[in-house]
Amino acid sequence: MRKSPLLIAVSSFAIAATGAAAAEDTGNFLQDGDAGLDLRYRLELVDQDGFSKKATASTLLTKIWYKTGDLHGFSAYLEGTNTTVLGQDTYNSTVNGNITRPVVADPDTTELNQAYIQYKNDYFTLKGGRQGINLDNQRFVGTVGFRQNDQTYDAVAAIATPTKDLTAIYGYVWNVNRIFGEDHPFGDLDTNTHVINLTYKGFDFANITAYALLIDLNDAPVYGLSSSTYGVRFDGKYAVSDGLKLGYELEYASQSDYKDNPNDFSADYWNGSVSATAGAVTGQIGYELLGSDNGVAFQTPLATLHKFNGWADKFLATPGNGLEEINVSLAYKVPGDGAFGGMLFKAVYHDFSSDTGGISYGSEVDFLVTKKINKYLSASVKAAFYNADEFATDTDKIWITLQAKF
Repeated sequence: MRKSPLLIAVSSFAIAATGAAAAEDTGNFLQDGDAGLDLRYRLELVDQDGFSKKATASTLLTKIWYKTGDLHGFSAYLEGTNTTVLGQDTYNSTVNGNITRPVVADPDTTELNQAYIQYKNDYFTLKGGRQGINLDNQRFVGTVGFRQNDQTYDAVAAIATPTKDLTAIYGYVWNVNRIFGEDHPFGDLDTNTHVINLTYKGFDFANITAYALLIDLNDAPVYGLSSSTYGVRFDGKYAVSDGLKLGYELEYASQSDYKDNPNDFSADYWNGSVSATAGAVTGQIGYELLGSDNGVAFQTPLATLHKFNGWADKFLATPGNGLEEINVSLAYKVPGDGAFGGMLFKAVYHDFSSDTGGISYGSEVDFLVTKKINKYLSASVKAAFYNADEFATDTDKIWITLQAKF
């Protein structure tokens, strides 16, 4: 019988940890650990053209985690999650068969979210097992933390920090545990994916990151997402004065077909933004291009997609003609420690069009109000309003979230 790579990796690390523990009291290894409980209630409302009924999703995420103490550099982490539907599931969770209503991708599920063994010293970290991976701004690899069920990776990751300014990461992923849960036909993606990420932070004006992402998907219906991506990212901050700070980023990547992908393409990615913060107010303007070649567009299937191209999630897959976005945002964070101190108000406008063919896809306006109430509690209200021109349909979404972390 073929053994799971996850079990092989965890078992190998566990054997090493047991050997190291032979000379010491393993009781301290467990007693010196830490545990936590996270609760997140969310009410999501969706009104989408093309559906006669609206979607209402009332869900509670419960996350329990435990991290051991350190023993000769070894530690272990275990995390379980449960998403429970409170009341009726009057929405399409992607697995409940309720296709007469819009999708809210928060199924009722219980997951082993993370389970890994780690070895760490001053210059090197080796981690094996099921784990969350967030790289850079999560445009290419992320955990989709907004949704109730995380995207995690069955992987081995090696992180080297030879100096305080240089970090080199290599990861091998053999399975992606997606947000849709185990009951979805594509809740898991069988893959042979290599991740390489090199970041240098030694310059005062910016960080520079070079990366490669080689995604080989082994399930026939998603062969078309197998790709090789190589890119470079530049981001930084500059204080013009005590009252004015600038932020900036510029990124380029090239993507082409890889392994069993039946398509023949080579598409470009560009991302740039400039922000200015004056006191409690921050304004930003950004541009992003996911190019198209031979009718095949630049895709980022492992990304935290909700962070990009509007919160209405109309562009989770890049249209074949590519995607060009211009966005403008304005945020205000209430100063001070009063009842409203720290409350954040944010508004974002997006304009979407194609890379090729001159297609106006549509526009979107997003709003966010969020407040950390105390050490344990936070709350937010979030909304997205997508106005379709020649892509998808008009969609309104509202989220009300209350979170507690202990």
